[in-house]
Amino acid sequence: MDPLTTFFIALVAYVALVLGVGIMATRRAGSSSEEYFLAGRGLGTLVLFMALFGTNCTAFVLVGIPGQAYHDGLGVFSINAPIIALGIPLTFWAIGSPARRLARELGAMTPAELYSRRFGSRAVGMVMFAFFTVYTLPYMVTAIRGAAVTLTVVTEGQVPEWIGGAAVLVVALVYTSLGGMRATAWTNVVQGVIFLGFMIAAFFVFANGVGGEEGIGGAMRAVRDHDPELLGVKDTGLYAPAAWTSWSLAISLTVVAFPHMLVRLMAADSDRTLKNICRLYPVALIALWAPAVMVGVFGAVAFPGLEGKESDRIFSMMVTEYLPPALSALGFLAVLAAVMSTLDAQILTLGSMLSRDILRPSKDPKGDVRRGRAFGVVIAVAVFVLWRVGGQSIFSLASVSFSGYVTLTPALFLGLRWRRFNAAGALTSILGANAVYFLALESAGGLGGAMSPAWFGYLPVMWGFLAGCAGAVLGTYLGGQRGVGVAPAAGT
Repeated sequence: MDPLTTFFIALVAYVALVLGVGIMATRRAGSSSEEYFLAGRGLGTLVLFMALFGTNCTAFVLVGIPGQAYHDGLGVFSINAPIIALGIPLTFWAIGSPARRLARELGAMTPAELYSRRFGSRAVGMVMFAFFTVYTLPYMVTAIRGAAVTLTVVTEGQVPEWIGGAAVLVVALVYTSLGGMRATAWTNVVQGVIFLGFMIAAFFVFANGVGGEEGIGGAMRAVRDHDPELLGVKDTGLYAPAAWTSWSLAISLTVVAFPHMLVRLMAADSDRTLKNICRLYPVALIALWAPAVMVGVFGAVAFPGLEGKESDRIFSMMVTEYLPPALSALGFLAVLAAVMSTLDAQILTLGSMLSRDILRPSKDPKGDVRRGRAFGVVIAVAVFVLWRVGGQSIFSLASVSFSGYVTLTPALFLGLRWRRFNAAGALTSILGANAVYFLALESAGGLGGAMSPAWFGYLPVMWGFLAGCAGAVLGTYLGGQRGVGVAPAAGT
């Protein structure tokens, strides 16, 4: 069978599957806003784990990380995987667990709504929503870019990037609008199995392709002969001690500040479920990140000479070169699954915040659902437009968003763990942190400088985080009484 025919058959089957899940979830999704936005706060261990893991693993991992490893080698693993494998579960416990309990107590359905009610301040919710949106829209752009680039390479240019990107947005929007969080969570189970299983299998196939009969050993020797620096860790740039420390902070703290991740933690059925998630997360992350890095390293041998963001194509090039048609189709579906498992959650979360935090909750529960669906369309159109005018690599663009999310973490953490923390402290923390972050970003080279040193060798994210901590303390002690909400077991 012709490779393109095989690919399109697999693509149609995948789209039919995820749309089918969305249709199955439609009846329950429309029953109430809590069901639509939070799956009735009843997600158990398996579904929640796959929902979180699928949402966390995007084109940044499957396309951006191989693209960066193509240039930097194994060092990319050292600045990402070990840190997030430990840091993310810790933040799930430190922020996600009390957020789940307090959201249930206060009836909050979005992260911005949770903190707005915690402090008795609509301003806090509005400011949080603004920055959540500022950093989520570019992150969504990386997802569309990753899927579109992969689709164009796999089809040898027969499907233009703009058509591929638009199609991915439409499919994600349709099943998300049909079934809400329950639909996105269950599709994430399927999507997570696809991309994790494929990446592990592809690692061995690519190693045999590059190393021949000697397999992994031969592939590693080929890398050494091509460029031995790919097998080591640099000591300059992002790998210098100050920059490494800054990025470690960013990559470990940023995930829990993704609004589409935090809202899923709020949908857990119990603290026990969250504890189970924390145990599973490190193993799954390492199992995904190690093959992703090695795809880029092996790709440097197989396709030398790619410059800049051209290396974002290396995953697709390796798939096309070394896999038979059926597995090549599965390779694209792996990227598509990773992209859509994040995109659907982002569309749903931003739509819910627009519906409940900007317009206030509707007296008719189904009214919130209708508004959330309508806002999802607006968000999808905005992402498409931003994607068509942007020009940075996936890794570079994602790093700006990841670093920006970290500026919110002092307020997110203290709002749940420090009883005295108040609205003034939250606003001072968020606004001050972002002001310093953008100043440092400009000093480091603008939007392309998130991974470049700003002051004293530290990345912009470090300065934004420190400003957020300082602003939280200063604003709290100068701002009077705390808000009306109190996190259960939040500390003193």
